[in-house]
Amino acid sequence: MVEIRIAKKLMGANDEIASGVRDLLREKKITAVNVMGSPGSGKTTLLERLVAFSKGRWRVAVIEGDLETSRDAERMDRAGVRAVQVTTGKGCHLHAGMVQDALSALEPDALDLLYIENVGNLVCPSGFDLGEDFRIVVVSVTEGDDKAGKYPPMFARADLLVLNKIDLLPHVDFDVERFETEAQEIQPKVDLFRISCRTGEGVDALAAKVAAAVAGKKGAGPER
Repeated sequence: MVEIRIAKKLMGANDEIASGVRDLLREKKITAVNVMGSPGSGKTTLLERLVAFSKGRWRVAVIEGDLETSRDAERMDRAGVRAVQVTTGKGCHLHAGMVQDALSALEPDALDLLYIENVGNLVCPSGFDLGEDFRIVVVSVTEGDDKAGKYPPMFARADLLVLNKIDLLPHVDFDVERFETEAQEIQPKVDLFRISCRTGEGVDALAAKVAAAVAGKKGAGPER
């Protein structure tokens, strides 16, 4: 019982901070996207693609979450966008306080679009509100087609579901229909995207979805 009370207290504190983050993002008209998925699913490569689409249209920044190293933030730097690396040590997810601190370093007045790459796994990140506008869950065909059924909390809170590395479908045993059917049984409203970050196939459709969200929040067209 004590552990349950502690967990509720921690989640309550996180939700309170997330509410503050959400208020700030609303005030500054910043669209925040929480990108989640397993290690190796292609989250960082996807962000490189999305950032390339967004540059010149909006002021973009990225918060990178990992247990150790600044490698992903360095990739974002090379892609030409501001990035803050959050190293969690043994932590298996980002929490709202980390996003709040990173936002301060990124100067919110100079932002239109914020991508948050969460720590790679399909369990812990799903339970923590970061104040984001929506969530993208990335799964690669190399992971197996049973992931939605095995990790339903992650998929239940997904707004956009990306099936990545579809260029490898001829070489792996992956049932696309099974995967998408199970995902939609868990979250009927989820938008599905089949993409290849390597070839670029399908990325424009996902980028357009993000663009619509940014334009909607700013109340104007995306061009600056």
